[in-house]
Amino acid sequence: MSEQQPAVTQATLVKKAAPKSDYKPADVSPQRRVQRSFAVRLWSIRHSRLLEWFYSRFADIFLLLHPLWKGIGYGRVEAPVKFVEKRVKGFMFDCRMCGQCVLSSTGMSCPMNCPKQLRNGPCGGVRANGNCEVEPNMPCVWVKAWEGSRNMVHGDKILDVQKPVDQSLRETSAWLRVTAQAAAARQPADNATKTGASA
Repeated sequence: MSEQQPAVTQATLVKKAAPKSDYKPADVSPQRRVQRSFAVRLWSIRHSRLLEWFYSRFADIFLLLHPLWKGIGYGRVEAPVKFVEKRVKGFMFDCRMCGQCVLSSTGMSCPMNCPKQLRNGPCGGVRANGNCEVEPNMPCVWVKAWEGSRNMVHGDKILDVQKPVDQSLRETSAWLRVTAQAAAARQPADNATKTGASA
C-alpha cells in the first residue's frame, strides 16, 4: 500500500527555488512572506463595516467633484486617479484593477484574488480549513467575503449576481467609472425635479 504524498505548497516551491548560500535573512521565510501578503487584505475584511462607511463618504465626495472631472475631462484625469487608486486599493485589497470593483458587495474581499477569478461565490474545492484548493496557504477569497459581508450594513449585496468581468475595462479607474455612472443616473432625476418646479 502506497503512502499518500504531502501536498506541495507555494511556499515549498519558493523555498526549493531559492539560491542556496550561507546567508539567511533574519525573520524571513517563504511561509512568512505568503502570510504577510494576506495580512492587510484580511485586516480590510475584518474591518469591512468601517471601510463600507468610509467608501460611501468617499463616493459622495467623488460625485460632488463630477463637475470638476467633467470640466477637465474624464480622459485627462484617468491617469493620475488610476495611479492613486491602484496603489491604495492594491495595498488594502490586493486589487487587480479589473475596472469593475465589487468590494462593497463582497465583504471587502476582492474576487479577482481568487485563482479562478470566480465572481459569484466559491468553487466546490474549498478546503475543510477554509483555504483555497489552488493556493493551499491562502484563505478562500469567498469564505472571507462571506465573513466580511456579515459585518456590513448592506452585507446582503453579496447575494446579488455579478456580471462576468469585462476585460476591456482592465487597468481603468473604477472610481471614475462609478462616479460618471452615478452622475448620469442623477441627471434624469434632477431634470424631473426642475420640470416639476416650473409647472
